[in-house]
Amino acid sequence: MAVRHAFAPDDGAAAAAPPSSLSPAEPVPSGDDSRVIATNIPARLDDLRWSGFHTRVVLALGITWVLDGLEVTLAGALSGALKASPTLQFSNLDVGLANSAYLAGAVLGALGFGWLTDRIGRRKLFFITLALYLTATAATALSWSVASYALFRFLTGAGIGGEYTAINSTIQELVPARYRGWTDLLINGSFWLGAAIGAGSAIVLLDPELTGPDLGWRLAYATGACLGLIVLVMRMWIPESPRWLMIHGHPDEAHKIVADIERDVTGHDREERAKELPKIKLRMRDHTPLREVARTLLVSYRQRSLVGLTLMVAQAFFYNAIFFTFALVLTDFYGIKADQVGWYILPFAAGNFLGPLLLGRLFDTLGRRTMITLTYGVSGILLALTGYLFSIGVLNAQTQTAAWMVIFFFASPAASAAYLTVSENFPLEVRALAIALFYAIGTGIGGVAGPALFGALLDTGSRTSVFAGYLFGALLMVVAAAVAFRYAVAAERKSLESVARPLAVME
Repeated sequence: MAVRHAFAPDDGAAAAAPPSSLSPAEPVPSGDDSRVIATNIPARLDDLRWSGFHTRVVLALGITWVLDGLEVTLAGALSGALKASPTLQFSNLDVGLANSAYLAGAVLGALGFGWLTDRIGRRKLFFITLALYLTATAATALSWSVASYALFRFLTGAGIGGEYTAINSTIQELVPARYRGWTDLLINGSFWLGAAIGAGSAIVLLDPELTGPDLGWRLAYATGACLGLIVLVMRMWIPESPRWLMIHGHPDEAHKIVADIERDVTGHDREERAKELPKIKLRMRDHTPLREVARTLLVSYRQRSLVGLTLMVAQAFFYNAIFFTFALVLTDFYGIKADQVGWYILPFAAGNFLGPLLLGRLFDTLGRRTMITLTYGVSGILLALTGYLFSIGVLNAQTQTAAWMVIFFFASPAASAAYLTVSENFPLEVRALAIALFYAIGTGIGGVAGPALFGALLDTGSRTSVFAGYLFGALLMVVAAAVAFRYAVAAERKSLESVARPLAVME
């Protein structure tokens, strides 16, 4: 049986409307309906070459993932310090539950802010979610009990969860189609630059000769809040998504932003070139009702929803369960001191960043289906093999880290590809909420439960119990690879409007 590379029209993969001869964002006579326009804004954005503007977008959006990497790495690297803190005195279970609180906050933040992102725009949410992140991270440094620490981590996660939806939507809608896959993976992969910064910070701040047992981890979180202030300035570089504006009743503003981007890229106006590009006819809307969102995800795009959910659940369990307990494995099974864990996270982070950097372009050339299947499948198989070696005790701290470095060289682009898949496979009107829903469900099932489960498994002191957890994570990845092989959409180098036609399109 031939493998399908795209979905039939009843699954929402209809092509964009044909070209018209109307000028950009020109109203279309349609009785008394003045909200119908024809626009070539999507084609104009996809027609651009890579430029300094796109590089600034990558930097301004990637820095948020750096902060997320810093947050998550600190949570892992500081586990030993939190257990040694005379104020908090965490157990392994407390560490797992606090990390689960962070992920639970990310789930709820993604849902709430995802809905707002589709309703009020991408750019406004950048500043709202960043303010929440900065405030909660600074508060974490002042935690006085397990409960207060978990609460502040929950709020930090809510800010980061909101960032996922707004940023992944913006990546898709501003970057030309031929660069979209690699750019998305690279930005999401920049998480691991933050992980490296977090690991380096932990090495210094947890040094008992420099800081006390209850001061180093507080300074680490305060550092994260200070770095977040840099993002406030960088966010000024990013305009509102012209694609969002054209559908939500602001075609003139969208046209102006696109014209400004074109002048930034080429140094001159491109109005003559714009006349040659295809247009789509849209009926503008203020918002998309939740009933229409549900029908789109559960009926029109149900197979894509299955793919997105499967990829999200698998990578969430795989990543969060393993990475949040990374430090505990090193300290409990290999006898590594808490203030030395950062040295082991550095090579681990390097493997995670190099994966998207080196494999990312293949998602735009070999294609989504091939690369998603490959990265998920290889990650799962390697984790099962490494887990077995761990269970029989043949690995030491150095070889265990080397094995994880190789595994996550493939797992990192796989995890980023889950966000890429969800953000480009659904119509613009529901894109941010779709990202939020699948992130929330995937993280709720695979991510929130994972750290708590592995914390409990580690508390048993049994390598066999931990191996069982690794096997479960490996199985999820292999199943996700099989689903992607059968159903993934060939979205590489295609416009978003041809991959998933906007709901507002008129025939």
